[in-house]
Amino acid sequence: MSAAPLPEGDWIRGISIKQPWTAAILTGAKTIENRPRSWRPGWVLLHAGQQTDRPALRHPLVARTIGDRQLVTGAVVGIARITGCHQDPDGAPLCSPWAHPGAWHLELADVQELPLPVPVRGQLGPWKPTGDLLGQVFQQLPGFRP
Repeated sequence: MSAAPLPEGDWIRGISIKQPWTAAILTGAKTIENRPRSWRPGWVLLHAGQQTDRPALRHPLVARTIGDRQLVTGAVVGIARITGCHQDPDGAPLCSPWAHPGAWHLELADVQELPLPVPVRGQLGPWKPTGDLLGQVFQQLPGFRP
């Protein structure tokens, strides 16, 4: 019996995130991604951007979370599902130690790391992956079904 095909159309986007934040998401510890505007729920390819946020490497929460993980850049390294997006009310406690005040907080779940990174250039904002890229990603995740 063959696996059901992946859906056609506009069901998945890419999100580019600087390292070490991408690595922290892949560990499962960082379940909030900060963005300047709201995103819709759905599946995203986790793209480790070309740049590394060097000051973040000295942040104790980041250092404890990523340990000595390799910080791949310029590649899709996993997938995740955005389950919601919110802003914390002014003056309220932040929803997570990973949350930034005033930012939109993308709530991430169902994170799966790829065995092998897939090199590709990302973009700012949500971007649409090519069919070829999706083929390379989901070849590594044969049991994945949205």
